[in-house]
Amino acid sequence: MNPVTTPDPATVFVVEDDPSVRKALTRLFLAAGMHTVSCADGEEFFALHDPDVPGCLVLDLQLPGMDGAQVQQRLAAAGTVRPIVFLTGHADVDTSVRVMRAGAVNLLTKPATEAQLLGAVEEVVALDRAARQTRHAESADRERLQTLTPRERAVFDLVIQGMANKCIAVELDIVEKTVKVHRGRVMHKMGVRSIARLVQLADRLGLGNATSPQ
Repeated sequence: MNPVTTPDPATVFVVEDDPSVRKALTRLFLAAGMHTVSCADGEEFFALHDPDVPGCLVLDLQLPGMDGAQVQQRLAAAGTVRPIVFLTGHADVDTSVRVMRAGAVNLLTKPATEAQLLGAVEEVVALDRAARQTRHAESADRERLQTLTPRERAVFDLVIQGMANKCIAVELDIVEKTVKVHRGRVMHKMGVRSIARLVQLADRLGLGNATSPQ
């Protein structure tokens, strides 16, 4: 029996300029079994941030220098996907709407309760894990796609369009038996057992023209 593996603890990046609040947040997340990296401002955060580490960002909206919204913008500009829980000392409607539209998962008004903070962080950590799993699966599928020969890729493209073996044979000027061989190799290399799964895979990769089997 294979041992059950548990995911690594999430890392919560805390960016808060108030030392007492930063210390309290760090203690809270450590007590909940999470790793923490605490930063006093945006520049320190970017110096310490590792986008490959699962977790989330708890980010004060009002920071000296680079404010929270600018930190969010810089992450987006770098193509970094990092779910954010914003903290704000006062409700600035325009800024709040802007950061939520830009992808923030939650915005809490200080002083937030421990339950609110832990609930918000647990939610975004779960979202981050799911998103990373999806990206990992997609990356693996793309690697498998690269193993197809040019002829196998041609068969793959026509199969996901819903073409029958006989029609593919005509399209590629090969015999139907050869199409069946190539199709079998395609499905083996792509790790699927049915045309329906192959179509779903193609759809996930955004290859277009994928047609669900009738």
